[in-house]
Amino acid sequence: MAICTNCPFRAQYKRRPNSLLGRLWRWHAGWCPGWNAYMKSLPQEERADLAKRYQLKRFL
Repeated sequence: MAICTNCPFRAQYKRRPNSLLGRLWRWHAGWCPGWNAYMKSLPQEERADLAKRYQLKRFL
């Protein structure tokens, strides 16, 4: 999903993970079908890196 790579909420999470929008994106990423499809489309190494960075245990 190209939109997931340029998501403004994801960028907010990168800048300030404890902000309201950052926490909202983190919660949303846990169940978003687009994010899940995006993660599954990535190579294993990149997927593991993102999962570790965003603390998404289901993709490790």
